[in-house]
Amino acid sequence: MMKHNVHFSVTKLAAKEMDAQILTMRNGVGKQMAVRSQGGVWFLRYNGKETLEKLRGKRVIIVGDSLNRNQWESFACLLYSSLSPAQTHVDEKSGSYKVLKSKEFNCTVEFYWSPFLVQLKVNKENGSRVLKLDKISKYARMWKGADIMVFNTGHWWTRRRNVKRWDFFEYRAKQVENMDTGMAFEIAMKTWAKWVSQNVDRNKTKVFFRSISPEHKGEQWCYKKTNPITNESYAWSFPREMVEIVERTILQNPVISYLNITKLSLNRRDGHPSVYKTKEGKIFIEMGITKPEKYSDCSHWCLPGLPDTWNRLLFASLLINTPKNVSFS
Repeated sequence: MMKHNVHFSVTKLAAKEMDAQILTMRNGVGKQMAVRSQGGVWFLRYNGKETLEKLRGKRVIIVGDSLNRNQWESFACLLYSSLSPAQTHVDEKSGSYKVLKSKEFNCTVEFYWSPFLVQLKVNKENGSRVLKLDKISKYARMWKGADIMVFNTGHWWTRRRNVKRWDFFEYRAKQVENMDTGMAFEIAMKTWAKWVSQNVDRNKTKVFFRSISPEHKGEQWCYKKTNPITNESYAWSFPREMVEIVERTILQNPVISYLNITKLSLNRRDGHPSVYKTKEGKIFIEMGITKPEKYSDCSHWCLPGLPDTWNRLLFASLLINTPKNVSFS
């Protein structure tokens, strides 16, 4: 588990009127962040012990696809750097469930694999895959009771290299092979939001939905890139319709806060594993594969790296009373 040498403290400055947004001040060594919210400006530095005190006795779940797994790995590493190894248990062997447990602080941070948030059922006889749009994931029973929930979905809803993740949609007990993806996605988001409304105690639990993590492909391919994009040339590749569906769903649900990390991540083509990703425990570029650049991982993120920023901002939003719609720019 990598250790992060980071610190976090809070200072409040008076301010007249504040927008509902969080800004990052890139001031070099201090990694200082200015957080704007109703009532003032807060300057923040990450402190592991303070964060762990905030999490004492609490259960955190991070649910979604491999990008949320990426965020869980970052979350676990940030906390681990301030924990006693003798009193800490980490289990990351399973692809569908990972957990960090601290005996000292009586807190857990768990990851649950659920790339659609709704059920994907595989027929054992013929192998067909049915995406049940109005049925929450069968693992949702395991999510209940958490104090902090961070969800994401979206990446598996888009076709990549003509790969389709399902064979049929099911809605109201009827199966169809073809349905507009945006429509299907909106039904699934409503199913998830309904589950949150019916199963989350808003007086106890904070629920976040993390926005889309940008990929860097095509002309913005991350291979051999060591610097961020320095202009406004990033070409948005994720369907705008799906982003609007997410934001509309969240606005309609008072329990859910929007952890919008997309804009701060757009230019970071230099932050991906590229050909240094691991496969079966080996570094990809060392496996003797010809033209490894074709297989560069320009979706996930290196650690330490950008997901640490997502989590520091998440910690900040837990520390102060941020608005419902938290936008990190």
